Amino acid sequence: MASTSTDIPAGLTTTKSPFIEQAQAAGQLYIAQPYELYTEANHEVWARLYSRMTERWDRYANPKFQEGLATLHLDPTRVPRLEDVNKFMAPLTGFRAKAVSGYVPSYKFFDCLRNRAFPTTITIRDGAVLDYLPEPDIFHDIAGHVPMHTDRAFADTLVLFGDCARTAAERAGSIADPHERIRRLTSVMKAMARFFWFTIEFGLMKGSGPGGLSVYGSGLLSSYGEISHSLESPEVQRVPFQLEWVVNQYFEIDHYQPLLFVVDSFDHLFAEVGRLVEWVREGRLDNVSPGEPAIAEADLQSFLDAAPA
Repeated sequence: MASTSTDIPAGLTTTKSPFIEQAQAAGQLYIAQPYELYTEANHEVWARLYSRMTERWDRYANPKFQEGLATLHLDPTRVPRLEDVNKFMAPLTGFRAKAVSGYVPSYKFFDCLRNRAFPTTITIRDGAVLDYLPEPDIFHDIAGHVPMHTDRAFADTLVLFGDCARTAAERAGSIADPHERIRRLTSVMKAMARFFWFTIEFGLMKGSGPGGLSVYGSGLLSSYGEISHSLESPEVQRVPFQLEWVVNQYFEIDHYQPLLFVVDSFDHLFAEVGRLVEWVREGRLDNVSPGEPAIAEADLQSFLDAAPA
């Protein structure tokens, strides 16, 4: 449990929150949402972010996202309470938003998904930097991700990602040589990160938007500039989803994406994650191409810790 928020200065602004700093110093990853600490400035940022995205969601978002947004009954003017979000979401798919104090190591993140929990950032970006944030905030997580979690097919896809992580950890435990274990696991984790990036974060789907496409990736759904760029810019390559390409395609996070992949439907996406699990099991991801993303030591260790002895 998180420590009490009594006597902690108000404000849950990204990188400027005493509550989060205290939780991290105490080693508390899973926390309660201290709603009383949100300031009017925090609520104002949420309102500005939400109001300017509404027209873009209408034009570019996948219909399932629109349905999910309506289901959640988010207040456009106030930062959401996670307990209210869960009240509407959990009966539909079993998923719940789970407040965290910061970055969740990869295996723990995917294992949360396997158990239908979504690690959720509770801070919100500074009003001076509405457009780019190198780390998630509550707008990205709740307004970008969570509406999709109300859809059964999409939610089941996230659970399957968790199964993929468990398969990767189990397979790593079967490799006797420690250097080879780390080399292969690093390759598999790189492949999983690329797959997640080009689907859950930046995925496109056939639909009724510009170019016969729609957006379902949360990184696009929470970005005022990139959501339109993804479907309308001539600088973006939009190619049919190919698993072989996706797991070998590097990406960079500090600029608009020049290459995006298109799935046919959520059933197609679920099937491709199923193939990903099989490829992990068969060793077909042991030698993917080098390059971004780099695998952090904490993420690698989280998989090694989960591997059976």
